[in-house]
Amino acid sequence: MARILCKERVIEYSIDFKIKVVQLTDKLDVNATQIAEILGLHPVMVYRWRQEFREGKFIAEPTRKISMNKEDTEQPRSKEERSELARLRKQVVDLKKENDFLKKWDRYLKDQKRRDSDS
Repeated sequence: MARILCKERVIEYSIDFKIKVVQLTDKLDVNATQIAEILGLHPVMVYRWRQEFREGKFIAEPTRKISMNKEDTEQPRSKEERSELARLRKQVVDLKKENDFLKKWDRYLKDQKRRDSDS
């Protein structure tokens, strides 16, 4: 959301945050000063962001962040991709079962070893 850049507490807001603030001012029936007050921003900053948004200055920068929103995930399009996805999901289920079995087997062997050493 925001980064403090130096000792004087200069804050840099991400482009995504700015765009969301602008969208809030457009969608809601409140003025920019009310949005700025709620978010703890200066009203002039919100007005400037709105102007920059209208001028097209907010261009999404490439990022390595991963979005966890369901709407951003691509659905497989081809039949091959769907079958590959189904195969991989089945493989995950099988591997989880195998892993659980191995954990139980390991626990059983440790219990047997402990019983044998106690006797």
